[in-house]
Amino acid sequence: GVVDFGDGDVVIFKIESHNHPSYIEPYQGAATGVGGILRDIFTMGARPVANLNSIRFGSPNHEKTKYLLNGVVSGIGGYGNCIGVPTVGGETEFDECYNGNILVNAMNIGVTKKNKVFYSIASGVGNPVVYVGSKTGRDGIHGATMASAEFDEDSESKKPTVQVGDPFTEKLLLEACLELMQKKSIVSIQDMGAAGLTSSSIEMASKGNLGIKINLNLIPCRENNMTPYEIMLSESQERMLIVLKKGKEKEARKIFEKWGLDFAIIGQLTNSKKLELDFNKKNVCSIPIHSLGDNAPKYKRDFITYSYPKIINHDSTIEKLDIKDSLIKILSHHNYSNKSWVWEQYDHMVMTDTIQKPGGDSAVVRYHGKNKGIAATVDCVPRYCKAHPKSGAMQAVCETWRNLISVGAQPIAITNCLNFGNPEKKEIMGQFVESINGMKEACETLDYPVISGNVSLYNETNGIAIYPTPTIGGVGLLKNINNMMTFNFKNTENIIAIIGQTSGHLSQSALIYDIIGDKKGPPPQINLKEEKKNGLFVSEIIKRKLVNAVHDVSHGGIIVTIAEMCMASNIGAKITVSGSNTDKIKYLFSEDQARYLIEINKKNLDKIKNIAKTKNVIFNIIGKTQSEIFEVENDFKISIKELRKKNESWFKNYNKN
Repeated sequence: GVVDFGDGDVVIFKIESHNHPSYIEPYQGAATGVGGILRDIFTMGARPVANLNSIRFGSPNHEKTKYLLNGVVSGIGGYGNCIGVPTVGGETEFDECYNGNILVNAMNIGVTKKNKVFYSIASGVGNPVVYVGSKTGRDGIHGATMASAEFDEDSESKKPTVQVGDPFTEKLLLEACLELMQKKSIVSIQDMGAAGLTSSSIEMASKGNLGIKINLNLIPCRENNMTPYEIMLSESQERMLIVLKKGKEKEARKIFEKWGLDFAIIGQLTNSKKLELDFNKKNVCSIPIHSLGDNAPKYKRDFITYSYPKIINHDSTIEKLDIKDSLIKILSHHNYSNKSWVWEQYDHMVMTDTIQKPGGDSAVVRYHGKNKGIAATVDCVPRYCKAHPKSGAMQAVCETWRNLISVGAQPIAITNCLNFGNPEKKEIMGQFVESINGMKEACETLDYPVISGNVSLYNETNGIAIYPTPTIGGVGLLKNINNMMTFNFKNTENIIAIIGQTSGHLSQSALIYDIIGDKKGPPPQINLKEEKKNGLFVSEIIKRKLVNAVHDVSHGGIIVTIAEMCMASNIGAKITVSGSNTDKIKYLFSEDQARYLIEINKKNLDKIKNIAKTKNVIFNIIGKTQSEIFEVENDFKISIKELRKKNESWFKNYNKN
């Protein structure tokens, strides 16, 4: 998808999955996931400027989790670091529902000029069809079909279906393609992704309502005696299919050979509207293009609908909980602990345009050579989606919206990666349908379009499905990077305030789900009008430079959000909460939506109050910043050093053991 970014610039971005391959062979599966999404971006003429990812694993105690975690993180870092594109953000989480099917979702963002976008629509009967990049081997054959089936005990035997990536060749291919794109020689271009030469040739011809004829003897192969079947279905990496203008073959060949890449004219466009394949001077295939494209069968699956679950009263569970102890348990939990062990393995500063590093609400990269920035985030809370798919998907969209708002960006569009189980089952298809409806509602209300996406189904092993996981990638525009906001506290004796309504919703929260272990009940209710109103209010006070810090309230509620702001700055906080212990727990740990925490200088308080009143936004002061101690008045005190120690301990200990 392509989004106008002002000044004749456009941003192109997409997120895709490489789930099944990454479970079978985690390093290469994750690495080629990054490589594939990079090609999707630069095949449209954009230079990739930022990678993000969303990776999910089974229980930390599962026998394969540590192996898979280390392999996936190494694969993402190995490919992204070598090709020279920064990996600037993402999320890493664990849940036993992913024991048999991990999720590896890779996102890339690229930039180019509005008048320099390339497409994959073939045109011009007789125009030459050209193969460029690496040679074709037997790796990845049946990769697409493997990714469209459930796993069983024989999953390990599918390693040959996993592609093998070479980031250095990808870098050469990137530069060669971008160089040729300056020559006005290309009619259409598409990378060879899932199903390799089969999908790329059919999709290009189908979009142009044309046929395509290919001589398979002309395909550069790195292995002997490859059959037409193997050549057409190979998913060897770092390959592109290009339709050139007639007479541009010599110029194009010179560029690709300069970069040390294979270049072969393998066929031409025809008016037959067929895919025709020749091999050893015989026609081995002649199939109508549209039977494989637009006229392919469309499934209409049965599905169930999901009602919003009954509200659960947790008072008897929480009345005797210790607030400090509960906070520490969340901060040291594997899903909420500091993730620097992960992102420190990624080069997030290459290209030198990263101005907000991993760990914030959103990553921010400078639009190279200009004073504007691109903000990006990926989000989903699968436990919300499992409890109520529509609300969970709405929340995922809103979470990206809030994360972009929190850094001072204007949210402009999303991409999605829809990870689900077997859609042949009514309950799974119901999750899929409801999630799409939830995304649709949220995007329409927030004026936040979906411009690209990916669907990964059959994420099941032995009939056990993952939670519905509609991962959302959000991108925003910072018109002036000098107005970028961060979430770390800036000074002591400043005011801490909460934006939005706190009603005490605890079901599916970090406290109840992960610490108490109660997985029943509904996710927080979503009020899209409140989301939009509160977000626009926060955006305005950031633009008017009335706030020092902003952080959206998510996992763990207000208390965890404030703790994160403290740990990011070495500045403490003192907050005041009234009522019984049960009242305090509800207020501090609930995960009600559409909320932000802000730090305000006293001199700006009246201005912010007036704006909030004018816009009918709920605004409440809950405390102030102070030196190096986090304190809930009349309850507990803890040093920021101790908080950080607890928050950073899990990954260090996990990898030691």
